[in-house]
Amino acid sequence: MTADAGLVAENLTLTRGGREVVRAVSAELVPGQITAITGPNGAGKSSLLLGLAGLLSPADGQVTLEGRALAALAPADRARALGYLPQSPDIAWDVAVENLVALGRLPWRDRGTAEVAAALAALDLEALRKRPVSRLSGGERARVLLARVLAGTPHWILADEPLAAIDLAHQFRLIAHLKACAAAGQGVVIVLHDLALAMNHADRVLVLKDGALLADGPPEIALAPAVIAQGWDTDVTWIGEPGAQALTFPAGGH
Repeated sequence: MTADAGLVAENLTLTRGGREVVRAVSAELVPGQITAITGPNGAGKSSLLLGLAGLLSPADGQVTLEGRALAALAPADRARALGYLPQSPDIAWDVAVENLVALGRLPWRDRGTAEVAAALAALDLEALRKRPVSRLSGGERARVLLARVLAGTPHWILADEPLAAIDLAHQFRLIAHLKACAAAGQGVVIVLHDLALAMNHADRVLVLKDGALLADGPPEIALAPAVIAQGWDTDVTWIGEPGAQALTFPAGGH
């Protein structure tokens, strides 16, 4: 691995509650790409994302950002570089949508009016900007929390299941925006359960199983049927053209 690479996990081992949840994972993530982290339930996906965000300290190994250990970065520098979206849409205060999104500017200590407006527009939230978050649906809350991350204009967007609670139309809009972020040079790392979304929209896929890295590469390799059979214990076939593929399962099969 290069010393000045983007976001790098080096032999990363993580524990939670005294249990090893990520085992000796090494991966060099580069900006300008969408990287999907996937795997069966309990594989360690969310824990790996926490480790990459510097929110879960390694039991062994390390995470570096542009050649510097995350642990050595000042909290404000890390917050400006890494925008993290947790899986849970919990919100502590019942504030207006625009005020919650503006909290993404805290690491910069400015109002970030233009950045907040751009984040609201990107996630189709302008009509809701004055609404208290207590009056939002689950999907709307998920979009607001992601807008807060976007408003911080981080170098890296680290999002845990950002599409899970969002309706189909807004999923497509969000995917298009994340692709635009990557095209502009940001690094995008998202946890996904939907393998078709990962196959059709990610540039790279990391597959975890039992905390270890099972596959790492472009989606057509990392999500090949043989890998899915090993990771999910399920036989599948991909159908359709590149960029619009779907999974099929054997009739009455396994």
